[in-house]
Amino acid sequence: MNRFAWLALFAACSAPAAAPQAPAAWISDTSTFGQNTSQSTAIADRYRGVAQQILAAAHGDRSAYQHLADLTVTVGHRLAGSPELDRAVLWGVAAMKAEGLTNVHTEKVMVPHWARGVEEAAIVTPHEHPLRVLGLGGSVGTVKGGVTAPLVVVHDWKELEAQKDRVQGAIVLYDVAMPAFDPHATEDATGYGRTVAYRFRGASEAAKRGAVAVLMRSVTARSLGTLHAGAMGYAADAPKIPAAAVTVEDAELLDRMVRRGPVTIHLRLDDQLLPDVESANVIGDLVGKDKPDELVVIGGHLDSWDVGQGAHDDGAGMVTMLGAAALIHKLGLQPHRTIRVVFWVNEENGARGAKAYAEAHKTELANTVLAVEHDTGGFAPQGFRAEHRDKAAAQRMVARIAEIASLLQPLHATRVRESEGGTDIAPMQAAGVPQVGLWVDMSTYFDYHHTDADTLDKVDPQLISDDVAAVAVLAYVVADLPGRVDAP
Repeated sequence: MNRFAWLALFAACSAPAAAPQAPAAWISDTSTFGQNTSQSTAIADRYRGVAQQILAAAHGDRSAYQHLADLTVTVGHRLAGSPELDRAVLWGVAAMKAEGLTNVHTEKVMVPHWARGVEEAAIVTPHEHPLRVLGLGGSVGTVKGGVTAPLVVVHDWKELEAQKDRVQGAIVLYDVAMPAFDPHATEDATGYGRTVAYRFRGASEAAKRGAVAVLMRSVTARSLGTLHAGAMGYAADAPKIPAAAVTVEDAELLDRMVRRGPVTIHLRLDDQLLPDVESANVIGDLVGKDKPDELVVIGGHLDSWDVGQGAHDDGAGMVTMLGAAALIHKLGLQPHRTIRVVFWVNEENGARGAKAYAEAHKTELANTVLAVEHDTGGFAPQGFRAEHRDKAAAQRMVARIAEIASLLQPLHATRVRESEGGTDIAPMQAAGVPQVGLWVDMSTYFDYHHTDADTLDKVDPQLISDDVAAVAVLAYVVADLPGRVDAP
């Protein structure tokens, strides 16, 4: 999933604590912002009719949801390096062609190949009790037959350091609770970025203090015994030790047990990292009528973790973006610029597809007027997140995006927030490409995120159609505007 974690994690891979983030800028009244009100109002007035046409057509259109149903049934989950991802690439090509996109093709990307093997764990003392575990993506395996060691439970980095003498030769459990969702927070409203740092860096931090393995409380605020997968990483200056997730319920049980006395754990992971394998990004265009070389890039990521069906993460994102382009095409609307749909590979454990796209298309980035990503599930649209490397350009861009969002009043999706766009479009930011992420209601997203529960039955077809409508209006308007959305 998504950039809420990756930016903080890679930047702070060796630091014991993340630096505080500045509050994001929120806009709840989309009628005014900065100095661009008159120009923005003209934008809304000019495109009100076509926006209403798009909204009306999208409301009853279930094409995007049907693509998602096809993906989840015929492919299912699709981890980088797996045969399922190979099938997903073929699915992506067929889906784009079926919707009338042109220049549909794949572009080679070498991706990591991490393979999950037998995974098991149990409490050995003070009494035997089985534990469910799920290896974290990229983890090394245990020695043959597994490892048995005393358990040390910590709740933050300071506690890990305070207990470093006990950590030597032990298995460390990070019992770090993810806070409940706060829709009114001005920073990371999910708490995911702060909590997931323990998942990503935890093994190396514990290994530096002599631990033999780590367990991570699943990163979710609510649980019904679900295990949450996700990426972890290794620092260059620490031994590589195995890492696995446990359920929230088991993490709390182990915490209570350790408070009563010594606990010993047995852990076996037969996971392994194999040589990189070939995969591909999938790309298709809706060609502009008179500025075909200027691009609005919209997309989601093709891969998922090897649990569930990847329905919300990120099947919903892909079909929303394809559906937006398809709807514009079906309505016979042809903006001045080209709308390009991209399905990126390997977002979950390396973002190789995003980096490869930015490199392969670096000569086009100056003419890429907007990049839009959706990677937060098929939920009710709220508006957009927008960012730009230049602060003044960001203010102009946010003002114009806010006015476009005012056209989405029937969807109640009029809010705009100055915040990160997304992991897969981030490599284009250095070239000055404006970034936007679809902002949806994430109040239940992490109930399913990276779990066996991320399946089609959790997705509401109407909300997918609403997401399609929001993206289609944004993409069409930006592709049709006389000037760039970030222009002075």
